Amino acid sequence: MVQLCVNGARGGADGAVVPLSPEAVADSVAEAVAAGATDVHVHPKTPCGRDTLSARVLAATLEAVRARVPASVPVGVTTGAWAEPGPAARVARIRSWTVLPDHASVNWHEPGAEQTAAVLLERGVGVEAGVWSGTDGAARFLRSPLGPKVLRVLAEVTDTDPATAPDSARALLSGLGPAHGRPVLLHGEDGGAWPVLRLAGRLGLATRIGLEDTLFLPDGGRAASNAALVTAGLREWSSARRGER
Repeated sequence: MVQLCVNGARGGADGAVVPLSPEAVADSVAEAVAAGATDVHVHPKTPCGRDTLSARVLAATLEAVRARVPASVPVGVTTGAWAEPGPAARVARIRSWTVLPDHASVNWHEPGAEQTAAVLLERGVGVEAGVWSGTDGAARFLRSPLGPKVLRVLAEVTDTDPATAPDSARALLSGLGPAHGRPVLLHGEDGGAWPVLRLAGRLGLATRIGLEDTLFLPDGGRAASNAALVTAGLREWSSARRGER
């Protein structure tokens, strides 16, 4: 599986290529799915470009995307604390959703992660357990009674040095151990995005790529679209899997 991470917390300062409005997100997702992405992770945005858990904005984004991609492509969203800092307010926002995503990521090192995951599961939304390197997320996740119930683990390598990110990834995977038996999706960010994606290929793990994780192609050139990143990601993952690099 190669998941598309559409936009992340990026905004207008990162360039016009980053999709922000529901319509722009839907266009970008449709192109990336045509290029081979099989799952979608998106950050719904307010009109001023800020991440939000607003029921109205989330519904507009999900409806726009689902109108452009096959029903077989799952569409997920973030529940990052920066979008709604208070744990109780975050739970209330999720309870207010009128259109539900197929899954939502929950960063396990953040305050309120357990409550957030619990309300998502209660509403029938799959949970992606976000476990970041450099945090106590792995230890918290392994202690969690909700661990066996999550859809998958998003193992996120926050080390952006291309020389050391693969070692940081291996340390994160080691810390996760059996991960409650759940599938693991391994990915990096910025300078670590491509080295970690190749490691995921060598290990046969699911991964993700998109403008959330990097603005650049493997050759260092600026990415023109999410579709271009997905095309490159599939090529790099497959080459690594075959042992070609």
